[in-house]
Amino acid sequence: MTLGKQDRKAVRGSLVYFTGNPFNQDVGECLLYEKDGILVTEDGKIHDVGPADRILPTLDDDLDITCYPDSLIMPGFIDTHTHYVQMEIMASFGNQLIDWLTEYTFVAEQKFSDRAYADKIADNFCDQLLRNGTTTASVFCATYPGSVDALFGQAAKRNMRMIAGKVMMDRNAPAALLDNAEDSYEQSRALIEKWHGTGRASYAITPRFAPTSSEAQLEAAGRLKKQYPAVYVQSHISENIAEIDWVKRLFPDCRDYLDVYDRFGLLGERTILAHGIHLTDAECQRLSDSGTALSHCPTSNLFLGSGLLDIGRMTQGDRPVKCGLGTDIGAGTSFSLLQTMGEAYKVSQLAGAHPLTAARAFYLATLGGATALNMADKVGSFRKGLEADFIILDVKATDLMAQRTAHAESIEEILFILMIMGDDRAIRATYIAGQCLYENSC
Repeated sequence: MTLGKQDRKAVRGSLVYFTGNPFNQDVGECLLYEKDGILVTEDGKIHDVGPADRILPTLDDDLDITCYPDSLIMPGFIDTHTHYVQMEIMASFGNQLIDWLTEYTFVAEQKFSDRAYADKIADNFCDQLLRNGTTTASVFCATYPGSVDALFGQAAKRNMRMIAGKVMMDRNAPAALLDNAEDSYEQSRALIEKWHGTGRASYAITPRFAPTSSEAQLEAAGRLKKQYPAVYVQSHISENIAEIDWVKRLFPDCRDYLDVYDRFGLLGERTILAHGIHLTDAECQRLSDSGTALSHCPTSNLFLGSGLLDIGRMTQGDRPVKCGLGTDIGAGTSFSLLQTMGEAYKVSQLAGAHPLTAARAFYLATLGGATALNMADKVGSFRKGLEADFIILDVKATDLMAQRTAHAESIEEILFILMIMGDDRAIRATYIAGQCLYENSC
């Protein structure tokens, strides 16, 4: 079922959203908190937002207002890196990255040659996103084009904004998963023509990572990017030390890992690379200069023992890198971006001198994620004309949270409690284009 035109609607509660970047601005200048606010939507877009005493006189007397006491109304979460085809291998006992790919990932992804199976998993995946308050995601599919059709089809039924692409992989994986440079080019091109810009779908050219693509395939990916400059590019980088050494052996003429992608024209404002734990200063400078974004995936990095990303090093200083948060299912251990924020905070405590504040964490999960995906003109904040994807966060979702929030003295403290103690139970409702598609019955 494709969602159609919607009437004007309004929700009332405490509004929380960002108008700027707390990594380089004072929180008071960019975090907007309206204790008693109203968000008005019309035809899937934000029509008005602000304090209740200003909005109420502008509304028709017969307009129903849905009220959410003890809750925060916030832009929907944005997952900048995940794999729907790896859902079934979550919580599989792992070693390091390469072993985990061989033992679990490559085995599971072969099942997606079956379109019926892909549809079933894509359906569940989209439901899990909504249950966890995620309204936009950047997703890796499998090498099979039908796996892309399945995901975009399920997202379209829910009118969800989705970025996704067919994995391009022509070496160093099981034969059943491999494509070749020209086939991957033709299949990706056909999927771009079919899906990019259809409804709320955006296509991403998706080489899995440098070790599983030949130079010919990376050249084909770069050719696609030149032909279709409005599409995205997504891949992985510098997740694991052994992986980096492998890249050096496979691409001996490249200066570093990032240079592999750079030489084939794959960097830019619409490119997002996952992990980046072990990037050099020179690589960080090039990411900043090119506008390429990084997806921080703390639960996955901890699970596989890949390392600790110093998010402050990436986002501050004279060469800031655009960053968002990624759940990285299935090495990632939770669909919840609340739990992902909590783990990102712990990683920041161990990684360096830049502890991740609640304001910065929620920025990464909303407007920061939208900025990383070059979508801040569509989602990630509350502003007239933006798409009305938003969530309701229950600050008293559990008895323990209720007890803790009773002693909170600021909105920043409440946000910190949510990201440390919250999970899917804290998602009271999820709205897509102004329509409630998930409601927590508890």
